[in-house]
Amino acid sequence: MPIKENKKAPPFTGFDQNGKTISLSDFAGKKLILFFYPKDDTPTCTTEACNLSDNYKNLRNKGFEIAGVSADSIKQHNKFATKHGFDFSLIADTERKIINAYKVWGEKMLFGKKYMGIIRTTFIIDEQGVIEKVFEKIDAENHTQQILKSYTKK
Repeated sequence: MPIKENKKAPPFTGFDQNGKTISLSDFAGKKLILFFYPKDDTPTCTTEACNLSDNYKNLRNKGFEIAGVSADSIKQHNKFATKHGFDFSLIADTERKIINAYKVWGEKMLFGKKYMGIIRTTFIIDEQGVIEKVFEKIDAENHTQQILKSYTKK
């Protein structure tokens, strides 16, 4: 089970697709969409990341920043981000330190086979570093709308 809402977000530091150090503290004073996804350049992960990327300007205008996390390498992230023109950071967590801190590593099932992997989850972290919203059921094609809809209800 991922970390719950209204809890302090675990601090993290990692390297993005350009080898730049990225930390939770870099986003202080901003809302952060921190999305965890299984693998670069796979169909659903690409759909989700592209949906966020296509709406990045709109999200930034509403005060959000975006960062993605997977266990892929910096090199894989660079290839993925370059191919799709992402303007946000993809953090390489090859040792799964961030993934484990946010409790998004777990048992999954694909074609009837159980295996361990990253459970697709998005956290909205507020300006003070508190987890405001957790999305465990991601609509990859409409993830931006899913996020924004949760804010219009408040």
